[in-house]
Amino acid sequence: MDLSRFEKVSDVEWRVEPVGDMRAPAILYADADLVRDMDDKVFEQMTNVATLPGIVRASYAMPDAHWGYGFPIGGVAAFDADDGGVVSAGGVGFDISCGVRTHLTGLKAAAVEQKKDRLADALFAHIPAGLGSTGAITLDDAEMNAMLTDGAQWAVARGWGEAADLARIEEGGQMAGARPDCISDKAKTRQRREMGTLGSGNHYLEVQEVADVYDDAIAAAFGLAQGDAVVTIHCGSRGLGHQIGSEYLRDMALAAKNYGITLPDRELACAPIRSDIGQNYLGAMRAAVNCALANRQIIGHLTQEVFGHIFLKSQLKLMFDVSHNTCKEEAHDIDGKRRTLHVHRKGATRAFGPGHPSLPQALREVGQPVIIGGSMGTHSYILVGTAESEGKAFSSACHGAGRAMSRHAALKRWRGRELVDDLARRGIIVKSPSLRGVAEEAPGAYKDAGAVVDAAHAAGLARKVARLRPMICIKG
Repeated sequence: MDLSRFEKVSDVEWRVEPVGDMRAPAILYADADLVRDMDDKVFEQMTNVATLPGIVRASYAMPDAHWGYGFPIGGVAAFDADDGGVVSAGGVGFDISCGVRTHLTGLKAAAVEQKKDRLADALFAHIPAGLGSTGAITLDDAEMNAMLTDGAQWAVARGWGEAADLARIEEGGQMAGARPDCISDKAKTRQRREMGTLGSGNHYLEVQEVADVYDDAIAAAFGLAQGDAVVTIHCGSRGLGHQIGSEYLRDMALAAKNYGITLPDRELACAPIRSDIGQNYLGAMRAAVNCALANRQIIGHLTQEVFGHIFLKSQLKLMFDVSHNTCKEEAHDIDGKRRTLHVHRKGATRAFGPGHPSLPQALREVGQPVIIGGSMGTHSYILVGTAESEGKAFSSACHGAGRAMSRHAALKRWRGRELVDDLARRGIIVKSPSLRGVAEEAPGAYKDAGAVVDAAHAAGLARKVARLRPMICIKG
């Protein structure tokens, strides 16, 4: 993008004042190099979001921002129902509650290294991954609705994981306000055998080494130390979330004109928060959040089974689990007044600072862990939410490296077999049912995660705590 299209506020903050139909400014957090490398569509989409009714403060884009559906991926925007605010299915995305969790293994990376090949084979065999993957769990109608209502709490009640996990999961493992009745039979059918599966695309399970620690005190509070082995799981609500997104985007696009909403882009389909379709979507979306929380909880349990078999008496502990693609009802301070807002985070993560009441007691003093995934074969990062992030972007931060080129372009440039072999020479085992999928997710197809994280740190969105080196990557 052309930097001259923005007003430079700082080295990591760029602003577009309202023009035309914009109701608020658009603000991008990134350094100059990241901005230059972004597609012009990011500018178009972040300014389009600023035209939506009831938007509060600004339309934001994170350092990993790239072209998405309607909203940029890495987009954040909050809306006030009392001011005619809207909810947008495109502002949440198709993979509702795609998110990430990190487990502490209690093992050192050196011990894992000795059994790495065996561990990689066992994880790949035990955890279904790939396009259309299904698992051993089949849900009837009653269990489907129970899962959609109770989320990870449902999973724990049925023996997948420990009750102690729930305190380390966003929303305590259960998103309130879920309405399974607002989800189509087709969406439920797609999910019937997909619980406990990774799916495809950029979803993964990684065994990682804590390679560097930047903040000893916060790392200790999170349970991290240099040389530790951890496991990070990245996945979402699978076919159910995609079907919900597709159906409500269609319905919102058709209904927008009935609410007097003029859309600069049909992909920004939305509806007033207090409309029937707005409330139905929120109920369906919350149920999909529960689906994703339950799915990650089950995968965490399956991972524990593998570790417990290979490393006798090994007990995984959940550090934190947080979603990326959501619309959450949250209280925020706006011009000295506490207001209830609907905060859309699409390819962005919640990053609450110290003292936030939603954090578990063990983390409240230091702030929320912010888990930033790298691309396959590159470093990931753990950050911590900051108090100043509330005023920056509604306590939000980036969620990963962010794509730098399309999957189609990646396929033209890389071959999956060559990538697997190259990563193996670097000591990273990659297991995937699809070499095509490996090529689509080539490390070079993504931005530099380190640069993205450094920009988030410099902007005050979140603060660096640790860097994680991949050892094993199970790809969908």
